[in-house]
Amino acid sequence: CARCGASIGRDALWIELLAASIGALAMAVQPGWEGVALAAFGWLLLPLAWLDLRHFWLPHRLTALLALGGIVSGLAGLAPALTERLIGGIAGFALLWLVAWGYRRARGHDGMGGGDPWLMGAIGLWLGWQALPMVLLGASGLGLIVALVMQRRGGNVTAASRFPLGTLLAIAAWPVGLWLT
Repeated sequence: CARCGASIGRDALWIELLAASIGALAMAVQPGWEGVALAAFGWLLLPLAWLDLRHFWLPHRLTALLALGGIVSGLAGLAPALTERLIGGIAGFALLWLVAWGYRRARGHDGMGGGDPWLMGAIGLWLGWQALPMVLLGASGLGLIVALVMQRRGGNVTAASRFPLGTLLAIAAWPVGLWLT
């Protein structure tokens, strides 16, 4: 950094490259306002995914901004319809909240972070309720792949192993949005 003299971490370079790729791919697949909205969706998911991966943290303000973007793009007339988005927001939140509640009741402790249901709800506000099963299936598949890779590399993967579900949801959601446009 020219101002403080500290080195800039590699994370910044990766984030910038990913953000540029998200914008370029969104505009290549869907030129116009739909592409801009798709890029914004990806750009909002990117810091959420990164923060959850690094710190197991999904800031509520950033998740709320993602949710607001989904509502605004629906009000602007972009597909899916606003009704489908609102159902998606409620269903996405409720689904993961119920899973977290059931786990807590059955096991006596939390098994999911509090930000994950909010993120799934925000994703539903962007993609609509029909896309939620694809996002959840994609995130689950990615989680299984990560667990298998960790295990193959000699890691100890148990029922108590922590996985950044928000990262997996974000990584799964953006390609689903790209595919649905």
